[in-house]
Parts: sequence; structure tokens; C-alpha cells
Amino acid sequence: MSGDGGTARPGTPGARWLGAADIGVAHLGERATLVQFSTAFCQPCRATRGVLRQVTGMVPGVVHVEIDAEQHLDLVRSVGVVRTPTVLVLDAAGTVVRHAEGLPRAADVIGALGRALPPA
Repeated sequence: MSGDGGTARPGTPGARWLGAADIGVAHLGERATLVQFSTAFCQPCRATRGVLRQVTGMVPGVVHVEIDAEQHLDLVRSVGVVRTPTVLVLDAAGTVVRHAEGLPRAADVIGALGRALPPA
């Protein structure tokens, strides 16, 4: 995990952010990133994966990254994950605009993306 992952972004008081290296990818989504924390035997995590893949298929420039919570405990602690599934919605810069626990509905994910995506 690099530098300030999950902490306040320099120049943005109180805003939490994650960089691409923090979540193990080469780059964040062009418009937004959906970060899912899962565990191997979590049934709702499988369903969450399907919902997030459906949404990323509908919204250009949005990517889905799934992280095994058990393998990344430092990251889990730094971003406040207490149960799985947990989904973080990041804007293009990596600022966390939504932190949600449990199985999401596609409509709720799309609504959260509305806070992350720049105005058209």
C-alpha cells in the first residue's frame, strides 16, 4: 500500500482518497472506480460483483476493482471496512464519494456514481 491511501487528500480537507497503487491497479477509472471489498465465502459478495459489473457495463469510463479483504488487512483498516461486501465509489481523482456496506441495488450504485462523475 502506498503513501496516504484512505486518508485525507492533500489540499482537500477531510476528503478520503485512494490511489491506483493503493488498490493494486495500474490506473483508476477514467470517470470513476467502484472498489469492492469481499471475502471468499461471502455469498452477498458474489451478488455484489454481478451488480457492479452490470453497472460498469452501462456507464462508460467506470471500472470495478474487487479486493480480497482477508489478503489486504492494512487497506481494510485504513478505509474503515468492517464487513463484506463493502463498496467504495471513487471519483476520477480517487476521492471516496460513497462508502456502503451490504448488497447494493444497481439503481443505488448509479445514484452514487452521480456524485462521482463530473458534470456533462
